[in-house]
Amino acid sequence: MICCVQRVDSAAVNINAEEERNIGRGLLIFIGVEKSDGENSCSWLADKACGLRIFEDDNGKMSNSVQDIDGEIMVISQFTLSASCKKGKRPDFSNAMEPERAKMYYEKFVNECKKIMGSGKVKTGEFGAYMKISLVNDGPVTILLNHK
Repeated sequence: MICCVQRVDSAAVNINAEEERNIGRGLLIFIGVEKSDGENSCSWLADKACGLRIFEDDNGKMSNSVQDIDGEIMVISQFTLSASCKKGKRPDFSNAMEPERAKMYYEKFVNECKKIMGSGKVKTGEFGAYMKISLVNDGPVTILLNHK
């Protein structure tokens, strides 16, 4: 399971050109599920992402987590994080978990984040939907997390 965690001032997702969901200051987390992932990846990554100390304290040091700043989280499924580009120039997505199982892992990750943050602090995209994401990256700060 791979997470791309971005510290944001705000983020929004437009789903199928119809519905929009927004967060303020917090984390935008893109998550990709791979065939080799197990259920323990979900709780480990949720705990790691929610606990990342990447927000500044009063001294300008990255010492606070999204929990510490009472921030929000938006989780977006993104199977393209599983792409391999080792051969040729066309990405190979054969490492990505099949959609039915991947959706279960995605939902488990989201639920683990809600347990940590509270359900009102976590918003999501829609698994498998066409989405447009906008964000104001703060820093920029982008962290890749991988649980294998």
